[in-house]
Amino acid sequence: KSEMATSLLRASIRGAYPLWTRPERLTNSVSRLLMGNAQAAAATRTSRAWLLASAGAVAATASSMYSGNAETEGGNETIRSEATAPRRNWSQPSVMQFNPNSDESRHFFQMDYLKEGLTVMVIGASGDLAKKKTFPALFDLYCNGFLPEHATLVGYSRSNMSDDDLRERIRPYVEEQATTPEQKEKVERFLKKCFYRRGMYGSEKHMSATIQDIEKWEAAQGFSNANRLFYFAIPPSVFVPQAAAIKAAGVSPSGWTRLIIEKPFGNDLASAEKMARELNAHFTERDIYRIDHYLGKEMVQNMMVFRFSNVLWERLWNRDTVDSVLITFKEPFGTEGRGGYFDGYGIVRDIMQNHLMQVLALLAMEPPTTLDGPESSDAIRDEKVKVLRAIPPIQLKDLVLGQYAKSEDGTKPAYTDDETVPEGSLAATFAQATMYIKNKRWDGVPFIMKAGKALDERKAEIRIQFKPAPAGTFQFAGHACPRNEMVIRLQPYPGIMLKNNVKSPGLRSLPLQSELDLSYNLRYAGTYSPDAYTRLILDTLRGVQATFVREDELRESWKIFDPVLEAVDRARVRPLPYPYGSRGPRAADEARLRAGYVYDSTYVYQGVRSPSRSSAWKDIPR
Repeated sequence: KSEMATSLLRASIRGAYPLWTRPERLTNSVSRLLMGNAQAAAATRTSRAWLLASAGAVAATASSMYSGNAETEGGNETIRSEATAPRRNWSQPSVMQFNPNSDESRHFFQMDYLKEGLTVMVIGASGDLAKKKTFPALFDLYCNGFLPEHATLVGYSRSNMSDDDLRERIRPYVEEQATTPEQKEKVERFLKKCFYRRGMYGSEKHMSATIQDIEKWEAAQGFSNANRLFYFAIPPSVFVPQAAAIKAAGVSPSGWTRLIIEKPFGNDLASAEKMARELNAHFTERDIYRIDHYLGKEMVQNMMVFRFSNVLWERLWNRDTVDSVLITFKEPFGTEGRGGYFDGYGIVRDIMQNHLMQVLALLAMEPPTTLDGPESSDAIRDEKVKVLRAIPPIQLKDLVLGQYAKSEDGTKPAYTDDETVPEGSLAATFAQATMYIKNKRWDGVPFIMKAGKALDERKAEIRIQFKPAPAGTFQFAGHACPRNEMVIRLQPYPGIMLKNNVKSPGLRSLPLQSELDLSYNLRYAGTYSPDAYTRLILDTLRGVQATFVREDELRESWKIFDPVLEAVDRARVRPLPYPYGSRGPRAADEARLRAGYVYDSTYVYQGVRSPSRSSAWKDIPR
């Protein structure tokens, strides 16, 4: 019996499920296996001592690898992996413990890089992106054990700076990221890992000189293989020359070499294809990580789990029950001195063609064969490509363009008041497009996409509006029966709200709309939830590409928008003016109603509020 119990324990360890944290349940489980349920109670009393001894012996050999608990189904113990059996601690989500010192744990989490040489080069280190996003994200990884102590961080740009100049430049943003005493103690150690080298973008000579220093640092790290990550925080005009210089002088001879590149990935279909073709001349798609920070947001990543792990929602996720889908992006500020950059792209290219189309693809795609593990990268992106191919090009009649004017009180400037904006600019700062997916799941359902600057609030969200309840128009004595609606808030307060109809309090049975509200800031208060850039850099180190844009995704997305953008440029369509701080052009509201979205003007959010989230669920499209 002791040998059988020990075998069971060892089997549970191989299955990444440590039962020793619940010895009483383990005792019951082994007793049932040995003697059957009828004798389980007696066996439990007689076998407890030797069974717990066996459990302790095996637990001592594996407690450094895993932690978890057991779950009961139908009165019998079920051995599950921690990934599928949540803890019974309702205040925190389930998390499998990661041990960087365990080979098995590192391999399970695809983090073998922690015990290999590593250099991260931030190209464009003198820019705002590097100091505000890239280096703070690397510091976050370092604080949480995902950037090894031996790693070397190298800043590279054309500016004349020293190592200390770079460290002082990024210090305020790193210190801002340090929110605990333990993290504050790590600031100086992190900054000492940061070095700076000056060079021209695309210069093989300068890259070669920098690589000579990197090779010395790699030798000091003491590993037989050394990995190199190059983060392109530079303009897209120098992506290809810089990639060519890295290919010629910077590829690691003993480990992987990966490139993270930032949008924009071209200005239209032709330029996007040209960039992809030229990058692929130097590196394969396996080496290129096109970063879209929306794919690193908590709620965007949650969409796949929410859809495919709940039988309820996947059955409703189709044209039979969904009436319309509204995807919204709103910013309460204008270009503020960045109009020169923005004017060359406009809101469609800057936000809709990339960020919001990625959200739409994840929302509407068919179930991938797997959502986790090495094969998930292609499985997920294959399905995204399929749904993008099912979307016909947007028609000009389905597009509303706007440009913000002065605020009604005159305190906020118009877009064209920005000194960096060309006089008479026709660039759109607001756009709304209606598109349809030509497949069995979504045929006839309008997907309405709206994005704008200088609007009335900051938020990004998805609204899935369901069809009206059958007979709801006459069953309640003529009183309206509001539509059910699911709201997935991406920012600034991540959460999911389901608007349901309930009986109004009192003596009458009239439908009143209320909500089931999962607000992450309240439900998971205090839980570590990293920034999108932190997640995406970690995925790059792990070699997980599911959260990055593949070349064929990019191409199919451009095919949807390119024809209508060409038509807008050719006809010199003048965007409709709207006041700074408003909801946008009134024509957009009218087009949204024509497309089929129904707004309930009587609904007022009455959910739980907190000082940190006083207006988390302000209802939008009025």
